[in-house]
Amino acid sequence: MADSIVLDPTDLIILRRLQNNARISNRELAAAAGIAPSTCLDRVKRLRDAGVILDYTVRLDPAKLGRPLQAFLSVRLHPHSRPILAEFVAHVRSLEDVRAVYHVTGHDDYLIHVAVAGVDALQRLVLDRFTARSEVSSVHTNLIFEEWSGPTLGPGLTAR
Repeated sequence: MADSIVLDPTDLIILRRLQNNARISNRELAAAAGIAPSTCLDRVKRLRDAGVILDYTVRLDPAKLGRPLQAFLSVRLHPHSRPILAEFVAHVRSLEDVRAVYHVTGHDDYLIHVAVAGVDALQRLVLDRFTARSEVSSVHTNLIFEEWSGPTLGPGLTAR
């Protein structure tokens, strides 16, 4: 089990606000949490140092970047050994069409989120970059019609 950190109600307010808007100013964040801006900076730093806050990201619209077709590729490998898995993950992470890679349990080994220019590009990706590899025993493709983000994460961190 991963190490956890004790979070008080002020930490939860900070985390909820940052998840809803990572660009919020420290002054606004401090006001929302009811603490001084210097105290807020210290708390955010503590949460980063403890690994609760991993990073700050920018979400991009793949369609506006010429990649309107998104899909999940469910991939099964054989044989299933650490060196082969590591090499496969390195390969997948090097592909510009890949948005995320998940090592999963169940029928398949990996769930890979991709964004491509169209059906032809998806077919080339699957055939040339996945099924052409000797360790890939199967690829199942699911197109993504729409995407929604879930609520904020954490104890008491419901979206508001």
